[in-house]
Amino acid sequence: MNFIRGVIAGQGAGPQPSGAETIQKLCDRVASSTLLEDRRDAVRALKSLSKKYRMEVGTQAMDHLITVLQTDRSDSEILGYALDTLYNIICNDEEEEQDESEDEAAQKQADDLGAQFTEAFIQDPEHITLLLTLLEEFDFHVRWPGVKLLTALLKNQGVQVQGIILVSPMGVSRLMDLLADSREVIRNDGLLLLQQLTKGNAAIQKIVAFENAFERLLDIITEEGSSDGGIVVEDCLLLLLNLLKNNSSNQNFFKEGSYIQRMKPWFEVGDDNSGWSAQKVTNLHLMLQLVRVMVSPVNSPGATASCQKSMFQCGLLQQLCTILMATGVPADILTETINTVSEVIRGSQINQDYFASVNAPSNPPRPAIVVLLMSMVNDRQPFVLRCAVLYCFQCFLYKNQKGQGEIVATLLPSTIDANSISAGQLLCGGLFSPDSLSNWCAAVALAHALQDNLTQKEQLLRVQLATSLGKPPVSLLQQCTNILSQGSKVQTRVGLLILLCTWINNCPIAVTHFLHNQENVPFLTAQISENLGEDERLVQGLCALLLGICIYYNDNSLENNTKEKLKQLIEKRIGKENFVEKLGFITKHELYSRAAQKPQPVFPSPEQMLFDHEFTKLVKELEGVITKAVHKSSEEEKKEEEVKKTLEQHDNIVTQYKELIREQDAQIQELKEQVTSMTSQNEKMQTTMTQQLSQIQQHKDQYNILKLKLGKESQSHASDQADGSQVNGMQIEELTQLREELEELRQQHTLLQTQLSDKDALINTLRSGAPDTAERPASDNSELVQELETLRSQVQSQSAEIGQLKSENQDLLRKAETVPSAAHSDAEGSSDGTKVAELESRLGSQTAETERLKEEVRSLSESRKDLEQQLASVNSTVAILQTEKSKLQTEVQESKKEQDDLLMLLADQDQKIQSLKQKLKELGHAVEDDDDLDTREITDEDDDEDEDDEE
Repeated sequence: MNFIRGVIAGQGAGPQPSGAETIQKLCDRVASSTLLEDRRDAVRALKSLSKKYRMEVGTQAMDHLITVLQTDRSDSEILGYALDTLYNIICNDEEEEQDESEDEAAQKQADDLGAQFTEAFIQDPEHITLLLTLLEEFDFHVRWPGVKLLTALLKNQGVQVQGIILVSPMGVSRLMDLLADSREVIRNDGLLLLQQLTKGNAAIQKIVAFENAFERLLDIITEEGSSDGGIVVEDCLLLLLNLLKNNSSNQNFFKEGSYIQRMKPWFEVGDDNSGWSAQKVTNLHLMLQLVRVMVSPVNSPGATASCQKSMFQCGLLQQLCTILMATGVPADILTETINTVSEVIRGSQINQDYFASVNAPSNPPRPAIVVLLMSMVNDRQPFVLRCAVLYCFQCFLYKNQKGQGEIVATLLPSTIDANSISAGQLLCGGLFSPDSLSNWCAAVALAHALQDNLTQKEQLLRVQLATSLGKPPVSLLQQCTNILSQGSKVQTRVGLLILLCTWINNCPIAVTHFLHNQENVPFLTAQISENLGEDERLVQGLCALLLGICIYYNDNSLENNTKEKLKQLIEKRIGKENFVEKLGFITKHELYSRAAQKPQPVFPSPEQMLFDHEFTKLVKELEGVITKAVHKSSEEEKKEEEVKKTLEQHDNIVTQYKELIREQDAQIQELKEQVTSMTSQNEKMQTTMTQQLSQIQQHKDQYNILKLKLGKESQSHASDQADGSQVNGMQIEELTQLREELEELRQQHTLLQTQLSDKDALINTLRSGAPDTAERPASDNSELVQELETLRSQVQSQSAEIGQLKSENQDLLRKAETVPSAAHSDAEGSSDGTKVAELESRLGSQTAETERLKEEVRSLSESRKDLEQQLASVNSTVAILQTEKSKLQTEVQESKKEQDDLLMLLADQDQKIQSLKQKLKELGHAVEDDDDLDTREITDEDDDEDEDDEE
């Protein structure tokens, strides 16, 4: 104990031991002492020496310190000393605070030392697990140095430590508990720990997000004062960026959790924007970056659109536009706000419409777009601000044909307002400004107003410019080519060429207007054919691209500048291979790949601002087709046109068959519905008929019983009058019951007649519609007529049967009258006989109606069978048509393959002929080219015509 105190106090007799010896003795004391106090003092001494003797303490004491962490868990003080000592030997921060004069090699050696100690510590993953366990201790002297040590380990060997924590049970959850610690020091260092933990590891990012990190971090930001908060807000925002950037799962979770709505209060700035602190600028900058992460163009389109919609609905976009138009906002915050608004409105029609309606707080109010364009074409504004405005304008016009039309409309003669400045006037002013950057920005902005919009390309041809007093106005297209031919700066010419290429691309009318000026084609060929320096190579490539577009989209309306003549001109003046080589200068330029990476224009200096992202996509699309178009001969083009015509014919045939199939599908569907309805109605009718038949059978049985009773009564009436009167009374009751049943039968008969009339109407519609829909033969009508005749004959036969029944009934009545009885009894018997006759007649009519209903049901079932047969025939026709369609498609594919093979054979044949001609020329033989042969044939024809004239 005294020895340790002497080492610390520097007291000792005789020669002082070296640092390594002292550390060795302290390590021995830690390893061998049985008293906890002695070990604690030894570890405290190692801690005091660890900064000065980092190498010695690290190499000799690390294992002993880890043993202390494992064995002395009960004493928080010795644990704290051990953790502080390990932090001092692993962390490199102390080395970074040394004087600037320190040699870089020594600094690098110190960094390597920390990495080596970290690697030694994590060789056993159980050490990290032990450290995570110690973090559960609430004691400040254990938890805080443990957080700092784990942070240092992550800084030195992040990937390895992340892997160990990821597989450790509840490892990430233990670290998330640090954010809930009431001690701000531990909570703030826990934020730094989580920043290092979530760097570049999507799996850990997801776990942290689902451990309710967003809720906790946003609460901390609110508690600390949002944008007015301190460094803690900055740490929270950095952690949020780590969790959301390039992590679609966390972005979706952030949006679904309604956390976007909680971002709106961050951007509520007051009217007095003077005196922004550096920390507030940093915080607001990170908040804007967080918004951009959610709507970045590199995200999936669906996720971006959903976030854009949420930002508009919660008022976040409106709040950003308020900052955009506010005064006193620092330049870097204003620039980042413009970039943020750009990506929030990019490709979202509702957001773009809102942005178009935003006005600046000026007198009179001006649209925000106009105010921003004024900054873009002003050479006194910062370069990054001008780039941001250009990006905002591009995003406003991205997939926004309505906005494109509004911008172009401000240039047309009918809409120009002399009393106000419009976006079109500012673009024209920037296009012809002496500042080359303004020229380029205005040209690219105007090109975006024409992107993929044929209507606006044609409308822009109407724009006329007044160059000077006393001279007639010239078109905007002509003025652009005039400035291009005057030999201005490279940046200006590149911008104008980008505008012209975008303008005439896929617009034959614009190509015709461009070629109509006789000076344009010679200028382009001269630019391409010259051998200029490195700076002019890009201009040559763009001129080649412009000329190639004139060939590819040429409609041959100008005789002097048809496709064939332009290709001949290239072959004679430039050479096809040289033309293709110059065209390739564009994609080989060093700045091309940088612009192609992302839509936002980011350039280190104004001079390097040469390419636009959308234009790089256009170049990639056109380079191959222009190369093919230049190399094609007239015969190949004719063959291609023939093939196109053939394909168009095939496509037309296929289209006709498709339309026919659609019509037949509709007809089949209608017939299916009709058959379904007929089937259901038929089932109902059959049910009704079954009920009617059962009722009729009951009435027949009752009738037979009545006849038997009447017969018996007539026989026994003479012998017993009292019995007869009793029978008559029974007959009256039965007749009353029969009347009621007949009344029910009348009602059912009326219902059946109504249903049959509906069925007759439906049958008539089917008769009239069936020949048109299913193309039935005319003989079906005659069959239906025959069926009706059959029905009539059956009705007549039923009537005859009814008459027979009536005659039998009359015979029965006569027999009843011949029986002797009293006068009063005879009168009653005659009246009863009359009633029975009426009942029998009604029963007969009901029977006839029933039979007729049966026949109608049979006819309906037969018509249903006919409809099913017609449906089957239509289905077979559809199958035949589909088979023919597939055959036609296979024939088209085979014709395409054959044409491709012929083209390949022709190309090979031409190459062989050219190689043979070259060999003959090398051998000294005279070989005539195709051009010479054509010339000779023309000369021979002229000679023949002269001879004919002389004769």
